[in-house]
Amino acid sequence: MAIMIKTPQEIEKMRHSGIILRQVHEAIRPIVQVGATTMDLEEAAVKKIAELKAVAAFKGYHGFPAALCTSVNHQVVHGIPNVKTVLKDGDIVSIDCGVIVDGFYSDCAVTYAVGKASPQTRKLLDVTQASLEEAIKFAVVGGRLGDIGNAVQEMCEAAGFGVVREFVGHGIGRAMHEDPQVPNYGVAGKGPRLKAGMVLAIEPMINAGGAEVKVLKDGWTAITLDGSYSAHFEHTVAITKDGPYVLTR
Repeated sequence: MAIMIKTPQEIEKMRHSGIILRQVHEAIRPIVQVGATTMDLEEAAVKKIAELKAVAAFKGYHGFPAALCTSVNHQVVHGIPNVKTVLKDGDIVSIDCGVIVDGFYSDCAVTYAVGKASPQTRKLLDVTQASLEEAIKFAVVGGRLGDIGNAVQEMCEAAGFGVVREFVGHGIGRAMHEDPQVPNYGVAGKGPRLKAGMVLAIEPMINAGGAEVKVLKDGWTAITLDGSYSAHFEHTVAITKDGPYVLTR
């Protein structure tokens, strides 16, 4: 495992990429409403990415056909935008997007409730997002990689939710996926020591039911095996001597 250490100057370039990615997410957010299609979200993202003179990181990556991953309800990750998927009241949709700016990647995901969410759905979203914030606290010099995954696992399993094993976070920088893998489960105090200059995409993927998932015939879309809803939140986070630096905030 070769974990790339970024210079402070490189981290600032990644911060610039992260700010642009945040603007893309902000452009999509108003469109997440009853009656919109996931292709409507895609088109808004593509337009904003072009306007900001960035490059869509996902489109063409290992053949992925879109700038966004739009995963609705029981879809966990890598849902493909299309004109047939219309958002309905009570749905949730996870929007995952990455951009490349000046050679550096940023990656961020948000899950939204569409219309009125049930109390159980609201709890899923709140706990998943809170687990990301808790995990970020452990992205500190001298910590261990297992501390991050353990923070997510403990919070989400205590709430009765399933922590996905098949998909994990990752290092990020000049490539979308760098070492190390960043699982959403693990043992505190175990794993590689965290050092200043590491940059991690931390991304809890949490199911309302069991943890098991399967990938559909399209080769991309992962769904929960039991049909339960799934939430996904992600930030790109730099580890610095002054603590965690969230580049996509």
